[in-house]
Amino acid sequence: MNIKIYGADWCPDCIHAKNFLDSKGVSYEYIIITDNKEATDLVENINNGKRVIPTIIIDGKSYTNPGINGLIKILE
Repeated sequence: MNIKIYGADWCPDCIHAKNFLDSKGVSYEYIIITDNKEATDLVENINNGKRVIPTIIIDGKSYTNPGINGLIKILE
């Protein structure tokens, strides 16, 4: 499973998503969008021009701020 989390260190939802995946032993790549134009452009493109974080891409499919319950369902 290939997981990329696009977020920022000041974002509580991003921190919760990372902590959840860490607690489950799930590996992921964390990409900070602050001062990263390529990452910011990708997030905005996925979210109709909005900079919504966390935006998570799992095996090529994007999820916009799915929350812990959403992550549980996605990972099942």
